[in-house]
Amino acid sequence: MEGVAAALVHRLKYGGWDSLGLEMGAQMAEASFSRSVEAELSLVVPVPLSPTRRRERGFNQAALLAREVARRRGLPLLSDVLNRRRHTQRQTHLAPRERLTNVAGSFGVPVEGRVDIEGRHVLLVDDVLTTAATAQDCVRALCSSGARAVSVVTFARARRELRYS
Repeated sequence: MEGVAAALVHRLKYGGWDSLGLEMGAQMAEASFSRSVEAELSLVVPVPLSPTRRRERGFNQAALLAREVARRRGLPLLSDVLNRRRHTQRQTHLAPRERLTNVAGSFGVPVEGRVDIEGRHVLLVDDVLTTAATAQDCVRALCSSGARAVSVVTFARARRELRYS
């Protein structure tokens, strides 16, 4: 993630430019999957923030993006079906293995949310994919709670030069 994509994500997350979420989400909604995946996608779920991070930022950037993705794709948005069980440290300066450890077991689906995802193909939305540690833990939580499949869409992805140390 560099250049314009990095600047947009940074301004959305830390600069208070939450209106960027509309255009970024619109671009994400255009992402294409195989015909079979497109045919069975049935709901959109954002990656949740911890309450602490949400208070700091004032909003969840993934939820802003997910709202626009859901609207443009004509899919229901379920913002409360996946939650963050614990606050984790920022991952920006962590090595890939540390990121996996940092988020392991951080996400869950409340019992009352399981009926909403049972047997469904979920489209998980986040702003950036770096090592996929967050996405992996979200997918684990959704699938172990009854989702049949999970596809992931992000606005940007990190460069490949990350070192696994």
